[in-house]
Amino acid sequence: MKRRYWLFLQAALLMPTLTMSQSVFDGTWKGDLTSAKFPQKPDEYLLKDGTYQCKTCVPPIQVKADGQDQKVIGQPYYDSVSIKVVDDRTIEEVDKKNGKTVATSKTWVSPDGNTMMFEFSDSSATNADPVTGKGSETRVSKGPSGSHAVSGSWRMAKLDSLSENGLVITYKVTGDSLTMSTLNGQGYTAKLDGTEAPYKGDPGTTSVSVKKISDHALEETDKRDGKVISVARLTASADGKTMKIAIDDKLHGTQSEFTATKQ
Repeated sequence: MKRRYWLFLQAALLMPTLTMSQSVFDGTWKGDLTSAKFPQKPDEYLLKDGTYQCKTCVPPIQVKADGQDQKVIGQPYYDSVSIKVVDDRTIEEVDKKNGKTVATSKTWVSPDGNTMMFEFSDSSATNADPVTGKGSETRVSKGPSGSHAVSGSWRMAKLDSLSENGLVITYKVTGDSLTMSTLNGQGYTAKLDGTEAPYKGDPGTTSVSVKKISDHALEETDKRDGKVISVARLTASADGKTMKIAIDDKLHGTQSEFTATKQ
C-alpha cells in the first residue's frame, strides 16, 4: 500500500551525482528521512461493501476485501492482491507475483480518524533482504458514509523508519560512465551524455539516461518499457558532502524532495 514511498526515496538516491575529473562523488550515500518533503497530492482509498479500491494507484486497483488473492493487471511489482479486514480501523495487505509473496503491510487508523499509520515489508524490487519501514499519513477528507476507516484521502506525513537497504547507494565513476549499485541488487552503468542504458534489478524501471546540466547539477530520466515514469533534478553541494534531489513522478503526477549525505 505504501510501496511507492520507499521506492520514491530509493529512486531519488538512484539519481547519480555530477561526475567531475576528481570523482569527488564516488562512494556511498544515505538518504536523510528527516529532510524528506513528500508529495502534496493525496492518496485516495475506498473500502466499502466488501470491495477495496486504491484510486490513486497506477493503474487503479479494485479487489474484493475477503482476504483471498485477487488478480490485478498492469502492476510491474505484483500480479495479485489480498485485503483482509482485521477490524473497523485496521486492514492487512499481501501482494504476490507468480504465487510468491513480495510485500506485506498493515494499515490502521487512529481512534480520532485523523491519522493513518502503516508498516510494511517489501521485496518486490530487491534481490536481497526485503525493505522494511513504517510511517503515517494525515487525513485530508473522509470517506463516504458506511465505509471503512481507511477510506478517504490521505497525505503522506512521514516515514518513521526505513531499513538500510532502502536508503543506501554506491557510485563509481570510470571515464565518462557512472556505475550505480544498491544493497538490494539494483544497478546500472550509464554514460553521462544522456544515452539510454538498461536498468537492472527493478521490475518497474527498464532503462535510464543521465544528462549533465551544469557543474553541480544533472537530470536523470527513468523509463518503463519506453515510457518516461520519472525525471529527477539533482544538485550537489560545493563540498560534495550532500545532495538535494527533486523528483517529478510522471506516473502519479507528484513532486517530492529530500537530501542525501555522503558516508
